[in-house]
Amino acid sequence: MRWLVGWNSPAVRPAGVPGPTGAGAYGQGGYGHAGHGSGGYGPGGSYGSGGHGTGTAYGPAGAYGGLAGVPGEVSGETVRPVGGQLLWGGPGESDPLWAVGDWRPDEVRVVHGDGGNRLAVLGSCGAGDEELRAGLYTARGGALRHLTAWPGSYTVVVRIGRRTTVPADLAGARPVFHAPWAGGTAYATAALPLADLIEAELDISHLAALLACPDAPEALGDGTPYAGVRRVPPGHALVLRESSREIVGYEPTASLAVSAPPPLDPDLAVAGVRDALVAAVRARLAAPRHASEHDFTPPGPRDPGPVPGMGPADRRAARGAPEPGIGADLSGGPASATLALLAAGLPGMPGTVHGTGSASAGERLLAVTFNDLTAAGAAEGRAAEIERARLLAENPRLHHIVVTGGDECLPYADLESGPLTDEPGPSLVAAERHRRRLAAGSADHFVGLGARQVLDAHPARLADLLLDRRRRHLLRPVAALARAEGAERAGLRAAQRAAERDRADGADAADPARAAHGTGAVPGAGRSVLVPVTVYRAARRLARTPYREGVEAAAAQLREGRVTGAAAGIPRARGGPSSAGTRGTGGTSTLDLSLAALTWCRPGPAARWITGEALAEVSLLVEGAARVRPIVERPGERRARAALARQAADHRVLEQAAEIRNQRLHAPFYDNQVVRACRELPEAARVKPGARASVLRAVLAGAGVHDVPPGWGAPSHASQHASARAGLRAAADPLADLFTAPLLAEAGLIEARVVRRALRAAADGERVPLDGLADLVSTEIWLRRLIARRGTCWTGADAPRQRAATAVVTPTPDRPML
Repeated sequence: MRWLVGWNSPAVRPAGVPGPTGAGAYGQGGYGHAGHGSGGYGPGGSYGSGGHGTGTAYGPAGAYGGLAGVPGEVSGETVRPVGGQLLWGGPGESDPLWAVGDWRPDEVRVVHGDGGNRLAVLGSCGAGDEELRAGLYTARGGALRHLTAWPGSYTVVVRIGRRTTVPADLAGARPVFHAPWAGGTAYATAALPLADLIEAELDISHLAALLACPDAPEALGDGTPYAGVRRVPPGHALVLRESSREIVGYEPTASLAVSAPPPLDPDLAVAGVRDALVAAVRARLAAPRHASEHDFTPPGPRDPGPVPGMGPADRRAARGAPEPGIGADLSGGPASATLALLAAGLPGMPGTVHGTGSASAGERLLAVTFNDLTAAGAAEGRAAEIERARLLAENPRLHHIVVTGGDECLPYADLESGPLTDEPGPSLVAAERHRRRLAAGSADHFVGLGARQVLDAHPARLADLLLDRRRRHLLRPVAALARAEGAERAGLRAAQRAAERDRADGADAADPARAAHGTGAVPGAGRSVLVPVTVYRAARRLARTPYREGVEAAAAQLREGRVTGAAAGIPRARGGPSSAGTRGTGGTSTLDLSLAALTWCRPGPAARWITGEALAEVSLLVEGAARVRPIVERPGERRARAALARQAADHRVLEQAAEIRNQRLHAPFYDNQVVRACRELPEAARVKPGARASVLRAVLAGAGVHDVPPGWGAPSHASQHASARAGLRAAADPLADLFTAPLLAEAGLIEARVVRRALRAAADGERVPLDGLADLVSTEIWLRRLIARRGTCWTGADAPRQRAATAVVTPTPDRPML
């Protein structure tokens, strides 16, 4: 895990000027002669053992205004992160900045300007040194957007005089957190170090909101799982000026008060997406190639040679080291295939490293395909994906390997092991599955995550089209939903007939999932005829519903416990109206998913298992946010941003949970410039069926790749759903033990017996929202790992002595009797 951390100290009183004393100032010691008085900055004139004067800076107790847990001296010598590399703020300076973790040398760049101004860039940034200096010069006037316009995925920290600016990215994959500390503000790119710094406890209300409404900014706000630690929203920047703190936006937003600007020409918009993706891939290819030192240790590579039953990829995965150079996923989907073909075809240094034995002559990129051998319920769809990956891998520039996974790679496998992540996320239940695939990858590995969220049209965008009086553009997505509904009903009828044949043949041991889908009448048969009218009415209702009214309706839904219907207790939509007709987890159809998403705010899939008290508390948060912070955004734009932020946060959890030492995951679809380019796509083109596949096909054609395999852009969720259900079935006993005495129940968020019953039902094949169960299990696992950890992220004489979140529920002292 890699992060940066720093702080802004309060204004320093000039030497020799007496400050106020007494308990009403800054503790009993105050800022008098014992603090910033004639002693200056310690006897030696630096941040040495003398600190800020010869006396106690923040009072005898080392407290700030009587608050415990705040050190008496804000100094990089007395408080510093464990394993931190100081970037600036050494002896004699204030407001330090550290880089913590296994950062590569080319990932940390610092540019110094005149007057002590400086700029730090951490991550993969395609800007040159001159561009960084120009950015530092421009930032002196307060400009922010240009700091996020360079290709790559990175975090920028700008110091102009006493003003520090830290912008968050647009997607949410590179977040920024802050917390008040020692009279100033501490900031970091991880929340847990700040929680350790201020000795924060768990924020149970935020955990309840994360489970009940994971896609609702009204419920989540700027909170984190740690009380007192706040998050900078995507598209905003944290601006610190001595003791003041400000959150400012750097992106223009659409307004309901005026009509939307004329859409960009579709061809120009696609060309912008192509240029942004090519620049993002080039930024990674231009970086130095990285390999483990053992790969070049004499007499040769570390690979011991052939092992019966193990190929080169299996042997490397067993050693736990990535392949040297650059690689990419090749799952058979359009997103990963686009990145792999772009990286293999762009001129420059090849991604494979000569002399490591990883590739033959002419092969420039390592392509990894994961083959799930347990997806029996979706064998046909998975076979089609593997075949598309094989056809793509016939490109002579690709070195293709296939990684197979059995029961040991199912979701919910090996939940007891794994690292502690900064925040909880659904990816924790499938971390072992991803880790096996990534262990066979390269030191720099491309993944296609995020393409669905930035390219597909959220269902709520249909309401945006109605607001712009573009009704005719609703025809294609609505027709696609009708076809998908008809195909799904036909599939259910076929499953029903198969179940009846099995019963007629005496096959009582048929697949429980197929039997559950095949008993009784097909629900909603013939409903596809009414799909166009149903979708149009839902979109028109959303377009006519004011923001506050829509959010208050969702709050009432939570408060009254109406969270188990098709409009609430279902998994979040995966792709929207342009997605093809695969049945969602828990048996919910594509039409149900799209209709449920045509709201300003809605409960999440795990809300049905949250206690009534927790739901009532979340409803108050949602209702209060709608009243205090009214917005003028369009519903589709707002829901799409929230869905992207949710997925980017889960990608960040995946990076930390499935981390392979010396490996970096690159998801260019979360880059700022790629997100901006995708937002320029016209709504009319975005809502068309198969829009994502057609856009990526045009991107490849513009880069010189014209041949794509048949089935390009076909949906691929059936195998994921089948694997999730198989994982629940295989891990039924460990999951039951996990929820025997869960910490979530101790916090008052769930009832253990209700969740155990739902887990058994899902393992038996009943229609249960699997995404909701993943949210519950991952949060419980994260809480157990957090409570079980030891030590803190800080060291030094004045470092906090107590780690954050020592218990789920902190006992409060009894009130004195009157």
